[in-house]
Amino acid sequence: MRWLLLVCTLFAFVLCFTRQGAAAWGFWLLVGLVGIFATTLAFVQARIAGSARGDSLSEYDLKRLREGKEPLGHDRRPR
Repeated sequence: MRWLLLVCTLFAFVLCFTRQGAAAWGFWLLVGLVGIFATTLAFVQARIAGSARGDSLSEYDLKRLREGKEPLGHDRRPR
């Protein structure tokens, strides 16, 4: 999805700088700027998701915590 956003953003800038009318130029410039923002957020989200840790507690351990008990931590990694 992020690569599609990047291609669409670049295409919007190509259309922006090849148009003769001011309205078309302004519209495609606006679309390009919004595209830069969306593309940046998509790449940042992919980077964060790629380096994020998985859940460190199982559903059973979370249930024990909600009940006020200590989690067993069988599937936890040592630090």
